[in-house]
Amino acid sequence: MTSSESSPVLVDRVEAVARVVLNRPDVRNALDASMKTALVAALADVAADPAVRAVILTGAGEAFCVGQDLGEHAAALAAGAMEAFATVREHYSPIVHTIATMPKPVVAAVNGTCVGAGLGFALACDLKVWSATAVLATAFTGIGLTCDSGLSATLARSIGEARAKELVLLGTRFTPEEAVAWGLGGQVVAPEAVASTALELAQRLAAGPTVAYAESKRLIATAAQRSLDDTLADEAQAQARCGATADHHGAVTAFLAKQRPTFAGR
Repeated sequence: MTSSESSPVLVDRVEAVARVVLNRPDVRNALDASMKTALVAALADVAADPAVRAVILTGAGEAFCVGQDLGEHAAALAAGAMEAFATVREHYSPIVHTIATMPKPVVAAVNGTCVGAGLGFALACDLKVWSATAVLATAFTGIGLTCDSGLSATLARSIGEARAKELVLLGTRFTPEEAVAWGLGGQVVAPEAVASTALELAQRLAAGPTVAYAESKRLIATAAQRSLDDTLADEAQAQARCGATADHHGAVTAFLAKQRPTFAGR
């Protein structure tokens, strides 16, 4: 997993952590076709790589992502609305689905402005590190559109339907401190500390029980769709799968020996 510095998406590795970087800093990482296509591929690669046990998603430069490149979008509209909005199905939805469902934790390192689809990408991640100076917004209704990139679900689930409607219908900007207070999760740090904080967090996760993390992600993500009985049954099956791992057996042995467990991710 190597990338040219001119690539629209960069992927690098720090031991078991893969860092996926949106790399159009001159346009604040606005999403054009080349970046969206590259991001779909990069996320699929790190999701499938057993050597990667945690992932960081971040942006190059001073922004995380300002959403769709509107210059490209205007050109696509001129060719027809069906062509312009095929990108939601072909790019945005697969990107968010891969982030949310990959069997390993994903940390959003939100280094700056994060709006529209960029906000959707960040909220699809499992954990967030926010720059204290980041500007956040849904942005869609400002150009006559509605949500994509999962925002209608992630916002309502995290902060409630009423506040989600406010943020979407009014397009109001909000701060990372407000995001955390409302329930979007994460920690707010100085801009210069975003990268190091996210890496420390991802390294901690990469050293943990990967199978248990994957099962936990899946259970939490699907909980609202199941009855209590189905949830209890699903938890029992997931617990059995975790219980069969070397990580679980080794951790129990270490606990009884009053030692610190180590996890191999299997």
